[in-house]
Amino acid sequence: MQRLDQQFIDNQWVRSRGNHYLPVMNPYHEEMIAEVTAGATEDVQAAVSAARRALPAWRSLGGARRASYLDHLADGLTRRREALIRLSSTNNGKVLSEAAIDLDDAIACYRYYADQARRLEARQGVAITTEMTGIEARCYQDPVGVVGLITPWNFPLVTSAWKVAPALAAGCTVVLKPSEVTPLPEQALAEIALEIGLPAGVFNLLNGDGDGIGAPLSRHPGIDKISFTGSNRVGEAVMTAAAERTAGVSLELGGKSPILVMEDADPDQAAEWVMAGIYFNAGQLCSATSRLLVHEAVAAPLYAALEARIDALVLGDPLAAGTDMGPLASARQRDAVNRYLAVAEQEGLDVARDARHRQLPQRGYFVAPTLYRDVPLTSRLWKEEIFGPVLCGHSIESEQEAIALANDSDFGLAATVISGDGARARRIGRELRAGTIWVNSEQLVLPETSWGGFGRSGIGRELGPWGLASYLEVKHVIGPAA
Repeated sequence: MQRLDQQFIDNQWVRSRGNHYLPVMNPYHEEMIAEVTAGATEDVQAAVSAARRALPAWRSLGGARRASYLDHLADGLTRRREALIRLSSTNNGKVLSEAAIDLDDAIACYRYYADQARRLEARQGVAITTEMTGIEARCYQDPVGVVGLITPWNFPLVTSAWKVAPALAAGCTVVLKPSEVTPLPEQALAEIALEIGLPAGVFNLLNGDGDGIGAPLSRHPGIDKISFTGSNRVGEAVMTAAAERTAGVSLELGGKSPILVMEDADPDQAAEWVMAGIYFNAGQLCSATSRLLVHEAVAAPLYAALEARIDALVLGDPLAAGTDMGPLASARQRDAVNRYLAVAEQEGLDVARDARHRQLPQRGYFVAPTLYRDVPLTSRLWKEEIFGPVLCGHSIESEQEAIALANDSDFGLAATVISGDGARARRIGRELRAGTIWVNSEQLVLPETSWGGFGRSGIGRELGPWGLASYLEVKHVIGPAA
């Protein structure tokens, strides 16, 4: 059994100062496959010091040379592709096909920000037009500095790529804390950093939990910015810690996203997109379209199509061919989802599919794909993020009602609109309060487009040029024209 008792600091593996360890589980076999240090404040201090020492040379290196390192990071992940796919499935519980999508997305992200680093170099020092004669103003974009990056357990290697790649492209140095639930895939980043000769201190990886690493990293005065992806509860604590020293913060938090199925939609095609939006990764995605707003004219055939597809889902070993859905990533998350199912029982929700409609595997942290019809708008399951394979449906009578109910949420991360008329679907999408709107599509996340949301879904944007901008400060040098 592997023991992750070392931290990657200043291009060396050093023993953690943490005094206890946490189990790392295989969520299908319900067996401990490794243990990881909980970390310690001393680990954070050492990593931040290394990152600060490395910062001047790294930010002065130039975009083209930083881009080369990012391309080499992508190459390193590509060389390990098959092994990392299996490792991610083993540690996280997602099926192999989903783990493959994750890894390919991570590789594409490093490639994209390599290109962005080159483009950034070309933009430095560009003169801007002013109305004052004889005065010149030149614009520069400088790296924020040393950044602390905290990632969740549901998308190993993906959410870290979304942060590490733009931060390095911008010229920042990095202290990364992966989730203690799924730490195994991220260790490859440190191995690749050594292989490609990434300068010491530019990338540091700290294993540990919130108390051991997350909290002291968020509070550390040597951290110029924190980027956090995870729950609202923890995100608010990170924001509070950053506010105490006026440090920058980016937060990618929760969601309760709607999927609108209009009366002119094809029920069978709509069912495919609804399924993909809620049962991918066993519903453990912040963008899960867990609120189904279906026009009453197509509600009956849509529910019938969904029930047939739910019945056809194969639950089991995520490493086995033919498995459609693996277990949830941890016993803790399974129990959290089951508590919501108990609330549904208390509220008397109309259940179309749940564990009573299938036999769950004998082992693994499984929750049955669940569907509730005609869920009241006052239900906790309609309002709160569940983070599991639970879909709540509600019938609507008009386009205006669909838009109003879709926007009636504290969250605003994503949404999907399904209509037989593409122009209409796009028009409806423009009325929705969310950062990403899919129209007649599955959930496509592209490196070139932004990711982030309105309201309690967070602060700032990742991906695209906006993701790079979040690790840059704008500077103008103004004076007499040369």
